[in-house]
Amino acid sequence: MRLFLIPISTRRTLLYCQKLDVAASSEKQTLADKIQSRAARTWASWEQKEKGWQKTVVNYGNYAFRRIPYEEWGLKSVPPLSQRRKETEVNGTEKVEVVYPKTLLSMDKVPRILETLATERESLHRKRMLYCLIGMPLSAPIALIPVVPNIPFFYLVYRAWSHWRALLGGKHVQFLVKKNLLSLTPSPIIDQIYATQKYPLPSTPQPTTGYDAYQVKNLDPSPETRKRNTDGETMLLSQAAGKAMTQALDLPQLEVEVERAIWQVETAIQKHNAGLAQDGGDAADQKPPAGSEEETSSQEKEKEKDGGKGSPQ
Repeated sequence: MRLFLIPISTRRTLLYCQKLDVAASSEKQTLADKIQSRAARTWASWEQKEKGWQKTVVNYGNYAFRRIPYEEWGLKSVPPLSQRRKETEVNGTEKVEVVYPKTLLSMDKVPRILETLATERESLHRKRMLYCLIGMPLSAPIALIPVVPNIPFFYLVYRAWSHWRALLGGKHVQFLVKKNLLSLTPSPIIDQIYATQKYPLPSTPQPTTGYDAYQVKNLDPSPETRKRNTDGETMLLSQAAGKAMTQALDLPQLEVEVERAIWQVETAIQKHNAGLAQDGGDAADQKPPAGSEEETSSQEKEKEKDGGKGSPQ
């Protein structure tokens, strides 16, 4: 398999796993893989419907899928660590390549970033998987309603499985980092995409994520943006550049992952800036209006602090 690290902003990096030679893989398809393939085929057939409850479910489902954190999708793309795969990787039979842009990520930071991506949401996935497992039996009675499918139950089943797969993918990445089984490969193609990216891009003076284990370089040439976002967050990739990257890498399956990640980070930055603007507006509203008794009293207090001096007559 091959891992890709795609910086989306100066604080966020997308992890994606490309499975190589799937058809020639010696590993047998597990029951979970068969169920996943069957569900994917069913979902694709429902998407072809022009109307009906299947089309409605697909529309709402795609809306919900778009809002599942891209970090979770990235970890789910990493296959679980089976015993056979572990032996193959330890013996060096299968190389695990890590492709990344060296202009943004230095080689010595790549393992640390991978470890962070694999562990930063581990407790969250465990907690939310537990919530889904608790909610599944509570939503099961909806199946007694005739005609109407038990959508809440199946959604909770999917989310529990999704969190479980993200946990397994994170464990696999942790194993690779701990055993030093990674082959780090800078990509000139990805570097070229970032080099031709047009600026400015959305930014915020504060990071939108609570995880602050790493920060990648900011290629925005504007001194104002660099100074303003030293401790903040700046987008590094636009939708157009992301699409050009997946085309240059000849990875059409990566396009939806990059598109989703860019949309989520852009939305987070916009909401963060809107919140800062709202806070600033609330602070301005608390100032006494010009000419009011509160302002006059405030000015008199300032004069007393300065030694009681009044304005010249």
